[in-house]
Amino acid sequence: MEQPDIEYINTYLLGLQETICAALTTADGGAVFHEDLWQRAGGGGGRTRVLRQGRVFEQAGVNFSRVYGGALPVSATAHQPELAGRSYQAMGVSLVVHPENPFIPTSHANVRFFIAEKPGKASIWWFGGGFDLTPFYGFHEDAVHWHRTAQALCLPFGGDVYPRYKRWCDDYFFLRHRNETRGIGGLFFDDLNTPDFQQTFAFARAVGQGYLDAYLPIVERRKSHAWGERERQFQLYRRGRYVEFNLVWDRGTLFGLQSGGRTESILMSMPPLARWEYHYEPPPNSPEAALYRDFLPVRDWLQE
Repeated sequence: MEQPDIEYINTYLLGLQETICAALTTADGGAVFHEDLWQRAGGGGGRTRVLRQGRVFEQAGVNFSRVYGGALPVSATAHQPELAGRSYQAMGVSLVVHPENPFIPTSHANVRFFIAEKPGKASIWWFGGGFDLTPFYGFHEDAVHWHRTAQALCLPFGGDVYPRYKRWCDDYFFLRHRNETRGIGGLFFDDLNTPDFQQTFAFARAVGQGYLDAYLPIVERRKSHAWGERERQFQLYRRGRYVEFNLVWDRGTLFGLQSGGRTESILMSMPPLARWEYHYEPPPNSPEAALYRDFLPVRDWLQE
């Protein structure tokens, strides 16, 4: 198998972080990103950037990290036991955007690369990543646009790519303890190393650019939508689901904590404010009920 150009990947990911931060800064039109450079005691480090209290985004975090270790943590080897005992290098860009306006969805994206090595054995490497959308008040136009953009970036890599990674996303971003999806999905892929390095790296780059193509038009359409206390309280309640998923089910969060990463950077995905309410049920036929009825159930948005 062709060996990956690790420094080339590193350069690309740093540039992707720059591109996304610049685009989000322009879309916000008010605040700027604060940068923290950090080092990891076990090897490696990263560059965390966070925008807070902007005109559009209550908080947006875009994190780059490149870390090394003598053995992969449990979260990385649970579904690939052949990796146990190997040294590793992991790098990636991960981001979460929490808008203030409840009519703008929360969004998440990441592109990551792993390589695991052992003396006398061939290296095992792969790409992973994707993006997903978490609306509070759904719009069919936005959902269709989001998934059409995802399909378009996948199409050059094969007609089966979007359906496969869309289904994987629906399955992954699922709160099993609530029996509901986190949002309307998007793309999720992992363990990607075929057919070769050039093709898989090209797909990872397409996902990085595709996130901006998918998300920024939605921000522009919804940022002037009027909202009040009712919408804000529902947004904060649904943000609680986001917290539950990230702390209970998300493999990236577990990997970061188990590998001794920087906690502030790992948990930058948390919303700045959230709330919980016992046994909440939205009023029948309300805009809030429409989220549960029309958007959280898995569906084929390309048929809309």
